[in-house]
Amino acid sequence: LLLLLSLVCCSAAASVDKPNLSKSFLPHYEPDGGDAVGSSQDTRLHVFTVDYDYVQIPYEVTLWILLASFAKIGFHLYHRLPRLMPESCILIAIGTLVGAIIFASDHKSPPVMSTSIYFLYLLPPIVLEEGYFMPTRPFFENFGSIIWWSVLGSLLNSFGIGLSLYGICQIEAFGLTDLNLLQNLLFGSMISAVDPVAALVVFEEASVNEPLYMMIFGESLLNDGITVVLYNIFIAFTQMHRYEEIESIDVFAGFARFFVVGLGGVLFGVVFGFLSALMTRFTHNVSAIEPLMVFMFSYLSYLSAETLYISGILAMTACAVTMKKYVEENVSQNSYTTIKYFMKMLSSVSETMIFMFMGVSTVGKNHEWNWAFVIFTLLFCLIWRTLSVFALFYISNKFRTYPFTLKDQLIISYSGLRGASSFSLAFLLPVNLFPRKKLFITATLVVIYFTVFIQGITIGPLVRYLDVRKTNKKESINEEIHVRLMDHLKAGVEDICGHWSHYQLRDKFKKFDNKYLKKILIREHQPKSSIVSLYKKMEIKLAIELAEGGMNISESSTAALQSGRNQQVHRLSPTEVKLMRDVLAHNLYQVRQR
Repeated sequence: LLLLLSLVCCSAAASVDKPNLSKSFLPHYEPDGGDAVGSSQDTRLHVFTVDYDYVQIPYEVTLWILLASFAKIGFHLYHRLPRLMPESCILIAIGTLVGAIIFASDHKSPPVMSTSIYFLYLLPPIVLEEGYFMPTRPFFENFGSIIWWSVLGSLLNSFGIGLSLYGICQIEAFGLTDLNLLQNLLFGSMISAVDPVAALVVFEEASVNEPLYMMIFGESLLNDGITVVLYNIFIAFTQMHRYEEIESIDVFAGFARFFVVGLGGVLFGVVFGFLSALMTRFTHNVSAIEPLMVFMFSYLSYLSAETLYISGILAMTACAVTMKKYVEENVSQNSYTTIKYFMKMLSSVSETMIFMFMGVSTVGKNHEWNWAFVIFTLLFCLIWRTLSVFALFYISNKFRTYPFTLKDQLIISYSGLRGASSFSLAFLLPVNLFPRKKLFITATLVVIYFTVFIQGITIGPLVRYLDVRKTNKKESINEEIHVRLMDHLKAGVEDICGHWSHYQLRDKFKKFDNKYLKKILIREHQPKSSIVSLYKKMEIKLAIELAEGGMNISESSTAALQSGRNQQVHRLSPTEVKLMRDVLAHNLYQVRQR
């Protein structure tokens, strides 16, 4: 079935001309009320006609999505396959096969995914899903280390790889002397964009310790935004260098722009997150549009940020993190379920399409091979990743209560997989500024293939071999109660001693949130969860189960429940456990107000 769909896509791409994008999706008629265009040639009525141009774009998009979906289904049918290799390996391999068939049938390079399609349509769902479902508590508990590693790590890798490659380009024997410093620095920033999705999947299966997982998760969340900002700055410098010399004031302006674009994106996202939460406060009578509010405001934050040349990735991430807490209080249960699964579906389809197009783009005439540049690029990526990890964590460990072990640092350095961001940024390079763009594309694809296939496949056995420190996937309710109790005790001790840490900051934000934000962003008439309401829900559910089992509903609820308990011990379902956690969040985590 996969091969059949591949052949259909290939034959359509090879035998049909490109559609006229100016053509309307509706039948076109002359202003004087005449017949449709083309009817002058053949005015008779046909029983069967074919108009592929009219449906070509949506038809081929649908076929690609179906092919990607069938690839994911086939990958997970064999339960051992996900343990042997990442999903991205299979998707890239299928894309390469499709690209080879297209190239063999028409002897032309297969269609390459437009960078505007990637950045405007495929990337936002992935960013939104990562930000919305981010575990906020462990993320902000490790926020300092995550920012330290994500920002400085990206800068070290970008400048380290760029400067090292510039040194290699000065050797005339390699034939790379036409690549100047700015071009190498831009390539270094582009190739530093990591995509450790495969590593995160392995970490979840192996139940690695929470700080290690959050460092990789935080890097995947922030790295793309940071590298794209660097990429745009070096593009601007390259354009400037064609007409005038770059002065020291321009360099300082570039660093200032780096922070303005990053921080501006975060602030922009927070504002849109609050607006989204505020709008869902008034949608209780039209709950059908609640998911629409969430998706539209998130996407609008991304597009608005890109319009103002600030980081859309960081804006959408901040928007998702900000609005989640308040949106879930306002929307109905059905809307929450819709938001959750629709968001995951969009993200999954986008990731699948990206990896398949990456494989398709491998085959064709878009490459220039230079052994020295390709091999040294791969070598410097591995070296600078390792050096930056050990150097930065050596410093950050001095300020951590629980430092990262040598095994943790080795796993972090091995998790630097490259992916779609590097691939798309390479194709985005303007040819007039980078005459050897094809060389950059080739080197980028080699690094992606090496990291995805070699490191992605071997990281699971490496985690098991090193026996990285494990942690429980989820705390029990008893543990959660005691963790919250200790949080209150630590905040109280710090308050008495006059010491500030994240416990005090969390305490202060909780007070501000309860006093101002919740009153504005959450519907006031909505009742909070309580132990009594939870008991009623559990009682009703148990009564329904007993009634479905054939018991007489007319007898009292208490008697029915007692009879049911005499028959078997009722174990809490995952839904009931989640409800109890909501009770803890609403009732047991109340701080002392002053």
